[in-house]
Amino acid sequence: MPLGVSTSTGNLLSNVAPPTALPSFISNPGITLSERPNTLEPPMQKKPHEHEPNKSMLNTIVQPKPLQQETPQTVATTVVTPSTQNVQTTVPSESVAQDSGMVGGGLLSWVKETVVNSNVLSKVAEKAKNSVNTMITTLDPQMREFIYSGGDMEIVVASDKDIKISPVRQAFQTVFGKATVTGVSVESSAIAAQPVGFAAGVKGAEERINSARNIPTLSKDIPIIAVENFLLEVGEDKWYDLGVILLNDPKRNVNLQTFTQMTPVPSQIVTMAQEATPEDYPLKWSGLSVTVGSLMATNLQVPHNEWHHALTGVSRRDLILLAVQSLAGIYKNTINPV
Repeated sequence: MPLGVSTSTGNLLSNVAPPTALPSFISNPGITLSERPNTLEPPMQKKPHEHEPNKSMLNTIVQPKPLQQETPQTVATTVVTPSTQNVQTTVPSESVAQDSGMVGGGLLSWVKETVVNSNVLSKVAEKAKNSVNTMITTLDPQMREFIYSGGDMEIVVASDKDIKISPVRQAFQTVFGKATVTGVSVESSAIAAQPVGFAAGVKGAEERINSARNIPTLSKDIPIIAVENFLLEVGEDKWYDLGVILLNDPKRNVNLQTFTQMTPVPSQIVTMAQEATPEDYPLKWSGLSVTVGSLMATNLQVPHNEWHHALTGVSRRDLILLAVQSLAGIYKNTINPV
């Protein structure tokens, strides 16, 4: 080369244009924030043909000529994006793992404390057992007596009729969970066949309890329940049939009474019963010699114990059940005060 020629244009490698696919030449995709302004620096700040004479090949690749304006933007986008994605995917994964561990540990601790302290498994098992028992008793109502009998509660009904015994059994087993309810046959000759008025009805129930107390096979301190229906006149020619329910527990010194819902009785039926009662009937002071139930059954052409349902749609058993269930709840709160 002649000595007079200027070398300001640089060496041979500096005149070679950089390759277009720059990302393939970068070994470390990570780029620091301090290097970004140099990469994205606007090309207008440098004048054309200004190059340092002793640049290496690596510097030429990293800092391209200003004519390649789109390449640095592509490099910056390609290089920065993986770094940002790595940060975003790595940090949440660690947080999720840590949070999952905390949630899992907290859940296990809660389950352990709940099982130990509140006996949740026992409650679940008891609920499942009750559901099965309910299904069995629905398919076969007679199984109720065998499933729910037992326990510390024992009740005697002063009657041998199932229409009185079964609602008392169901009511006490519903309130107490388990209860043994049986019935005994009693005779009440001190009250008229059809009591009339509150006093006569209550007196008839008391006579049934006293008659049951005289049975030698019964314990003297066992609770006894008596059910007695009677007529009540609430106005002129306005008659109703209702029942009184008495509970006597001499051991705990508890005496309770309640009444069933009233069922209207046509005044013509009452007139027929009054006319059929003899004038010399010895128990006429307490009522009539002919029951209203027998007359209603004859006129409605139904059995004696179904005239309530035939007249109103509500059976006598349901009337007794609701009243006894209320009585059993009062009795439970009396012997086991909260």
